[in-house]
Amino acid sequence: MQVTETPLFLTNLWYMAGLAHSLKRGAMRREMLCGEPVLLGRTTNGDVFALRDICPHRAAPLSAGRFKGNDVECPYHGWRFTTEGRCSHIPSVLQDQAFETNRIRVRKYPAREQDGLIWVYFAADANELPAIEPPVLPIAAHDGRALPRFVESQIFPCELDHAVVGLMDPAHGPFVHRAWWWRNEKSIHAKAKQHTPSLRGFTMVGHPPSSNSFAYKILGGNLVTEIRFELPGLRYEHITAGKREVLGFTAVTPKDSDTTLVTQVFYWTAPWLGAVKPFFRPFARAFLGQDRRIVELQNEGLKFSPPQMLIQDADVPAIWYHRLKKAWSESVETGKPFVNPVQERMLRWRS
Repeated sequence: MQVTETPLFLTNLWYMAGLAHSLKRGAMRREMLCGEPVLLGRTTNGDVFALRDICPHRAAPLSAGRFKGNDVECPYHGWRFTTEGRCSHIPSVLQDQAFETNRIRVRKYPAREQDGLIWVYFAADANELPAIEPPVLPIAAHDGRALPRFVESQIFPCELDHAVVGLMDPAHGPFVHRAWWWRNEKSIHAKAKQHTPSLRGFTMVGHPPSSNSFAYKILGGNLVTEIRFELPGLRYEHITAGKREVLGFTAVTPKDSDTTLVTQVFYWTAPWLGAVKPFFRPFARAFLGQDRRIVELQNEGLKFSPPQMLIQDADVPAIWYHRLKKAWSESVETGKPFVNPVQERMLRWRS
C-alpha cells in the first residue's frame, strides 16, 4: 500500500486535553483539538467524556447546551445525546411517529482522567477502541495518583511541529532563555549525552543536570535527570535527588493547524517545594513566554516558505521526531506494527 505524506496531526494516540480540576461536575466546554471541535464534559457522577461538538441535526455546538440528567441537550432543538454519543430524545417527534431516535449518533472520543490530567484519544477509525493506554507519569504516586503541583500554559501561534521541535531543541537555551537564573551566552560549553529509543520516542538517559543551569541547584546535591520525548508531543524531565523527585511534564496539544497549546505541569514529592511556588511562577511564565516569543519571530520568516536546515548533532532530536511521525503514520495507515526508527546514539553539541 502506498503511504501518503505524513499528516500534521497523528491518530491512534492520546492527547492531553486539559487539567482534571478545570472541569467540574455537571460542566462542559468546547475545545479545539487536532483541528476538531470537541465537547469536553463531566457528568454529575464525576465521569469525564468527550463528544464531537456538532449536533448532527443542524450543526449547533452541543457545548452551548445543558445537561438533562447525564445527557447533553442541544441548545437549538433540544435533541439529547448520551455520553456515548447516542441520541436519546427528540422533543419534536410525536410518540406515535415511527422514528428510531437511537440510530442517530454523534462521534464519541475515548476520554480518560489520569494523574490530574484529562486525555482524549483520536482514532483513525471513529469506531476503533484505543489500542494503547494513556501515558503514565514516571513519578511516585499517592494512592495510585500523581497530583499536579504547579501548572503554566500558553498558546503558541504556530503549528504543532514548530512547537515540538522548539521544545526538544538542546541548543537554544543560552539564547532564547538568556537570564541570570538560567543560562547566558558565556556559559556555553560542550555536552555529550547518551540517547536510546523508548516506546514511541527516545530518552536522554539519566545524567547529572548541566552545571550551567542555576535553577536545578535549589534541589540540592546528588541530582540525576532523565529526559524523555514521546509522540504525539510529550516531554518528561524526571529529576531525582536521593528520595526527592520532581517531574516536569510538558504536553504540546494542537488546537488547529496554526495554534498550539503548550502546558507545563510539575509534580514533586518534596513537600517544602510548595513554599517556593509563588516565587517560581514568574520564572516559569517568563521561561515559557520566551519559547512563545521565538516562534512568533520565526513566523516572520516562515511567511516566505524558506527551506530550513537540520544539522548534526544538535538537531538530531528534531530529525528523530519527524522520522517517528512518519513511522507512526505509516503504521496506522498500513496496519503494520510500529517500528521505532531511533537508534541508540551519543549526541554531542555545545549549549
